[in-house]
Amino acid sequence: MTLNLRPALDGRLAGLALLGAAHALSFAPGPLPPWALPYVQIFSLAILAYHALRAPSVGAAARDGFAFGFGNFACGLYWLYISMHFYGGMALPLAISAVVLLALALALYSAGATALGRWLAGRQTAAGHGAGRQVLTAAAWASGWTLLEWLRGTLFTGFPWLNIGYAHIEGVLAPWAPIVGVYGVAWLAAFAAAAIALLACAKDTKNDAKAAVGVGLAVVSGLAGIGLGHVAWTKAQDAPLIIRLVQGNIPQSEKFDPARMAQGIAAYLELAALPPKTPEGAPALIVLPETVMPLFQDSIAPATWQRWLDVAALRNAGILMGVPLRDQRGGAARHTNSAIAFDASTPLSALVQAAPPQRYDKHHLVPFGEFIPPGFRWFVDAMSIPLGDFDRGAVRQPVFQIGAQRIAPDICYEDVFGEEIIRSVRDDDVHGPGATILVNLSNLAWFGDSWSLRQHLQISRMRALETGRPMIRSTNTGMTAAIDPTGRVRAMLEPQRIGVLDVEVQGMTGATPYVKWGNGPILAFSLLLIALALFRRGRAPQAA
Repeated sequence: MTLNLRPALDGRLAGLALLGAAHALSFAPGPLPPWALPYVQIFSLAILAYHALRAPSVGAAARDGFAFGFGNFACGLYWLYISMHFYGGMALPLAISAVVLLALALALYSAGATALGRWLAGRQTAAGHGAGRQVLTAAAWASGWTLLEWLRGTLFTGFPWLNIGYAHIEGVLAPWAPIVGVYGVAWLAAFAAAAIALLACAKDTKNDAKAAVGVGLAVVSGLAGIGLGHVAWTKAQDAPLIIRLVQGNIPQSEKFDPARMAQGIAAYLELAALPPKTPEGAPALIVLPETVMPLFQDSIAPATWQRWLDVAALRNAGILMGVPLRDQRGGAARHTNSAIAFDASTPLSALVQAAPPQRYDKHHLVPFGEFIPPGFRWFVDAMSIPLGDFDRGAVRQPVFQIGAQRIAPDICYEDVFGEEIIRSVRDDDVHGPGATILVNLSNLAWFGDSWSLRQHLQISRMRALETGRPMIRSTNTGMTAAIDPTGRVRAMLEPQRIGVLDVEVQGMTGATPYVKWGNGPILAFSLLLIALALFRRGRAPQAA
């Protein structure tokens, strides 16, 4: 008689895919409350680790990780189909298929992490091993997961969205971010998950006292995080600025519609020109979202640019906005997704000719949306995406000087890459002192009122934590917010609403450990632990 294990296997993988979908809930509030996100993330990953570490083979562990990863990314990135179908004009089946294929591709990283963790653990995961081996097994699991997270955020221009570290903005691990960055926070979370899994594995072998050491170390890291939350890594730089953040809530269906484009620009002009509530609260800087001017600057009537100069004069304020630029720098035509800053003294010709006094060109472009990867022209042609092929800006560019503060803009997706954001915070031999304030300009109207908006806010909060700098966000539809250097949201406009937010922002100076060292220490630490686990595995004849 033969026993058919296929239904049981299919049920196991389906369950792990659902677990991955539950894990995806941990990356932004709603439907879960903020305080629950770190716990959902760790315990979901702990269940995966329990199954993967007990799997009969490395291949079985890889299947477990793949199923979990597919559920995580398919659920957590569902909102991509909105941009492709509703605004890109792609047929619904093709848009859904694109999200599924992306989730399948990203799940390979989860599969690699679980396969590596299972292989390093060997066959006898929990039985008869001392506390040291239990801790090293958990550390190797965390190191493998972190390295695969880093690869996912680096290879093929990188896609680090849904890094597990972002689930811990509200948790006890968040204060570790100024020291080890989001990948270090991910390591601590993965270690806690593996330690819990090993303790569960050890229950059946009466080896739980030794396995509990790993859980104890995870608790200690959380307690240390509470203490680190009281450390001030940076200090105030001169007087604060009053900054106005503008959210016009222009629907994506109207933003690039030639018949309605002028109405959208007029709406932003009106919001930017609103008087302050009190004379003392007059903004020194007005910040507008990405592509608030939705055409190349030389396609916009000079009279419209003059109206922006008039607003700057009326409010006696600088203006920072997102606009696509077209110019002939270097003798060749260049098209960039840019941020510019100017005031009433800026010549009109400088704006029309893409020569504002302060300019930043987006460096990290979005595949398919801002550049076309080789071989994917057919995919982009299936959508109607305006302004879809840009040139890259330099890695390090001059920061904007606004009064006594130095402001580093980044555009939309760029703030997902913490290792790139810290370059603008560091002092530079060519460009001078680093930024005291970070500014993100975004247009997430492409994704409707979805998780994307809240997930992106969490990412911006992590950048504030890592750098010890305030992060202000001006978006078209949300989430427009002011974030302090500890990652807390000080003020925010409701998404999908029209409004302005006048906030006092204190610039900060000084370098956190993460700004100084970047991802190097956590990557080296992870590689060292994997090397130790390999050495241990080589001396264990029973290892699988």
